[in-house]
Amino acid sequence: MDKVRELLTKIFRAALGWEVRWAIRRSPWMLHFGMRCCALEIPLAVAASRFDQERWGVIPPSSPRQVDILVVNGTVTKKMAHSIKILYDQMPEPKFVMAVGECAICGGPFKDSYSVVPGVDKVIPVDIYVPGCPPRPEAFIKAIEDFRRGIWGISE
Repeated sequence: MDKVRELLTKIFRAALGWEVRWAIRRSPWMLHFGMRCCALEIPLAVAASRFDQERWGVIPPSSPRQVDILVVNGTVTKKMAHSIKILYDQMPEPKFVMAVGECAICGGPFKDSYSVVPGVDKVIPVDIYVPGCPPRPEAFIKAIEDFRRGIWGISE
């Protein structure tokens, strides 16, 4: 039964793979998983009227089973690392991770603490990095535009 499933998956990807990649690039669904200050600033800033992310085709879903990009922003503690890994495992393929802010990338000013993971890439693989403390909304939108252009692994 598994071999039949693998064969059908290969046939589906060969026949409709470019359409699926095109659809993901045109309207990525993002799930914000944030702790601390960046978790409030970035989603609100890019969803506000000046940087309206829905106008750019970025749709915020309600479930990790529907997302294309997991946005991790803020300090990742050892206690939260397990929850991030669970969310990542629930995402369908192809899945991408965006680390937003200094805290998510390298631990930030809290990196010497006993409870802080020095970067979310120690827990799950990260595809897109948006630096800054806090990162500018323009940098976040630029990362989304680069993703849509195919720079981050999805090409037509």
